[in-house]
Parts: sequence; C-alpha cells; structure tokens
Amino acid sequence: MRHGLLIVALLVCFAAARLPAADNTLTSQEKKDGWLLLFDGATTQGWMSIQGKPLPNSHVQDGSLNPHPCNYMLTSEKPWGNYKLALDFKLSPKCNSGIFIRTFPLTPRPGRDVGFNGIEVAIDDTKTAGFHDSGAFYDLVKPARNAMKPAGEWNHALITSSGSQLTVELNGEAVAQMNLDDWPEKNKRADGTAHKFDVAYKSHPRKGHIGLQDHGRDCWFKNIKLLPLK
Repeated sequence: MRHGLLIVALLVCFAAARLPAADNTLTSQEKKDGWLLLFDGATTQGWMSIQGKPLPNSHVQDGSLNPHPCNYMLTSEKPWGNYKLALDFKLSPKCNSGIFIRTFPLTPRPGRDVGFNGIEVAIDDTKTAGFHDSGAFYDLVKPARNAMKPAGEWNHALITSSGSQLTVELNGEAVAQMNLDDWPEKNKRADGTAHKFDVAYKSHPRKGHIGLQDHGRDCWFKNIKLLPLK
C-alpha cells in the first residue's frame, strides 16, 4: 500500500514539474536558469514611454500589456545587450505591430521616428512572407515563412540578440537571422539591395531598449521573459 502511494506521489510531482508556469510568472527551472520576468501581469512596472515617462495602468488588460494607444511604442526602462527574449502576443484583425530590440537612443533623429534607432521584428495580421510580414526583420530580412496564427490567437516569439547575431523563432520555427557584420552600408541589405533605413547596421549599438509598437490597433503581450547572455 505504501509502495503504491509513493508511486502516485512521485507521478503527481513529475506531472506538476512538467506543467507550464501560470501567465506572467517564472517556473522554478526558469528561475534556476537565470530568466527574468519583464512584465508582472498587473502593472506597467519596468516599462515607460519613449520620453521616459511612467505609463498608466490602462495599458494592462486582462494580464497582458497593450501598447495601444501610445506614442509609437512602449519601451523597457532598462537597455539590454545580449539576451534571449521570449514572449507571447496576439493581434487584433488587420493589426500592424512590432517588437523592437536594441533601440538606442530613445531620442529620434530629426525627420526620423524612433524606430530608426532600433531593429524591428515585424508582427502583422498577414499571410505572406515578405519584408513587412511576421517574423521579418522589418524591411531588412524576410522570414523563411509566415508562421503566424490567425488574429485573436496567441503566438510565441523567441528573439536572440547576441553580439552581431540576431535570430527570430515564431511558434517554434526558426524564421529569420541576421549577422550585423554583413551590413556595413546605409540603405543596403547584405545582398546589396536597397532598404529604407539610413543605418549601417554593422555599427548599430549592440545594446538598447526593447520596444512594443503601437501602430494604431490593439495588440497584447504577456509572459515577457528575458535571459541575459554572456
């Protein structure tokens, strides 16, 4: 009898260990591995406007962070360099949004929006796989394919920022990668074709703010977690 109870107890513990964390929390393994929680699900603590001002808690909706409406993007208070960024997001119909990395500084250049100071991972309610579709480095690198789920469904993104290497995984699929050392010229991609940004990405700052873009429609982000890399 005791042997049977012990087996049941072990099975229960094993099953519990395999369960995902509740939204906006870290599992014991994630804590052990060094992951940090960037959004607590209840407040805008750790986030600010691009002007460096605190955010109203109206941006927190049902345990998610919604950047709409704001002035272009919500940004992390702290700049980050090398890391893995994991998050879940869902879009409203026809939404055009993005996840910015290495945004620095937050003061835009004359005649440019602050997006020119960062690198955007596009997330859009589209089905194609071009330079402006989900998983792309916006206007720079196309995704291998559009791995997005329909509007209203949750997606999972994993973005790695490590030295010159940037990668995007969307819903478990590796969809885009970029080696900044291959981008020495302004307005030119690594293959020599033209893009819109007057930035030589080889010289782009290797550290900057994370941004969640508002492009005029609702989008929601939760389970925003970051693993610093050496």
